[in-house]
Amino acid sequence: MQRSLPMQPTVVVLRDGTDVSQGTGQLLSNINACMAIADTVATTLGPRGMDKLIVNSRGEAQITNDGATILKLLDIVHPAAKTLVDIARAQDAEVGDGTTSVVLLAAQMLKQVRGFIEEGLSPHIIIKGFRKSSQLALERIQELQITVDRSDPEKFRSLLLKCASTSMSSKLIHSQKPFFSNMVVDAVTCLDQEDLDENLIGIKKIPGGGMQDSLLVKGVAFKKTFTYAGAEQQPKLFVDPLIVCLNVELELKAEKDNAEVRVEAVSEYQAVVDAEWEIIFRKLDAIAKTGAKVVLSKLPVGDLATQWFADRDIFCAGRVPVSDLKRVVQAVGGSIQSTCSDIRAEHLGTCGKFEERQIGGERFNVFEDCPKAKTCTLVLRGGAEQFIEEVERSLHDAIMVVKRAVKNGEVVAGGGAIEMELSAYIRAKGLEIPGKQQLVLMAFAKALEIIPRQICDNAGLDATDVLNKLRMRHNQPDGRWAGVDVDGTEGWRDNMEAYVWEPSLVKINAISSAAEAAALILSVDETVKNPQSEASQPGPKAPPGAAQRALRGRGRGMPRR
Repeated sequence: MQRSLPMQPTVVVLRDGTDVSQGTGQLLSNINACMAIADTVATTLGPRGMDKLIVNSRGEAQITNDGATILKLLDIVHPAAKTLVDIARAQDAEVGDGTTSVVLLAAQMLKQVRGFIEEGLSPHIIIKGFRKSSQLALERIQELQITVDRSDPEKFRSLLLKCASTSMSSKLIHSQKPFFSNMVVDAVTCLDQEDLDENLIGIKKIPGGGMQDSLLVKGVAFKKTFTYAGAEQQPKLFVDPLIVCLNVELELKAEKDNAEVRVEAVSEYQAVVDAEWEIIFRKLDAIAKTGAKVVLSKLPVGDLATQWFADRDIFCAGRVPVSDLKRVVQAVGGSIQSTCSDIRAEHLGTCGKFEERQIGGERFNVFEDCPKAKTCTLVLRGGAEQFIEEVERSLHDAIMVVKRAVKNGEVVAGGGAIEMELSAYIRAKGLEIPGKQQLVLMAFAKALEIIPRQICDNAGLDATDVLNKLRMRHNQPDGRWAGVDVDGTEGWRDNMEAYVWEPSLVKINAISSAAEAAALILSVDETVKNPQSEASQPGPKAPPGAAQRALRGRGRGMPRR
């Protein structure tokens, strides 16, 4: 009689309900998720791109066509698709523009190699091919990019204006490109050219008026702070005033708030009150002796101090936001003082003109003609709140692009021209490589064509016809800058001559990020989902006995100890 084999015990490694998906099916599922994300943002690309209206759970609506903003608002939960959200955010933080392009490129690379995955080609061969293609593309951009001569300020400014205009051409403000391009270039040139910290460009939004009412203050402007009685008697205009910035509270404090004082007689209480008044008057005298005519403080300036300053023709503002106070110091000089004693001349700042001005429905404190101005303020006007927010996002992208152009000074032609040139170059290089790598290089070259193709689709042009013309032009020696023309009848033009310029860094960052993201998604062959992560996360458990302690004594006096 044959002995029966002992039963193998079932080994349970993962918690019950854990979802495990692996193999080719899992990889294809991830690719499909990424393509769904790309389809969402594809229609926003290019000068004829559409906007998206996104309503959050609280019913607040946002209108935008910035790729990174859309992906952030969509609240995507698919683990692989989140990779695309991350590269869009990284592109936005690093370069400011090209967020939609980077998502489209990554998704299109995956789409082009999906057939190879289904046929059983190893993902590692594809990843190796992508890295090789990305390296070839970056080397070709380095060869093609045009360095602009900085020695001629007019030419360099013209380059920056072209880069800003190209960045804005797909945004809501494209109808006012010349106006906003000048504003953005002026704002970036105000900054310290070594540091170029875009955080020192303040943006203030005031609903009402038209876009053309927006203005650039070469200095600092901030909204009038909360003031007490007496503020209206203070002068609102100074020429060449001395300015002191404080981190000091100029307010009388009620005695009960600060200390417990035991007194035997009324005269002793009066002495305490007199001491309080003497302390604040000593502070005010010390400030007045400095000769400062504008006093700003991060902490409150009370009604007594406000009236005291008004009697001496001094302007004061308390509770100034920290970011604005820092920008004031950057512009006027001096430093923020934490005490009123020993304020010397080097601690004070100055500006050509200080004025409290009405802009729309708000009053603004404006510092102009600042000697050390390494900061500026954009005051944006517009009809609806959502519209002004989109203008702010568009200007942020343009500011980042101009900043990169100032730092690097190398440009390439936009409008799909550089992508078509890289596609033709990689296709030619692919024919020199034997084996399966050749297929991957061809797929990468075809994926790059998604940018001009999508620009054509969004503009209502015949994409197949225009791309055939562009391929033909890029095979000719003088056709390297041929790109899509959404306005002309031919459908293509020389975009370098048409001044559709972009910093080469935008393209370098987008192509390298997209190739890395595609390689990352292809390298994942198994997803394990913990069931607990899908349930809503409860807060931490209360310690045992907490409920009884909370209820103890409710409705009756606490027992005496």
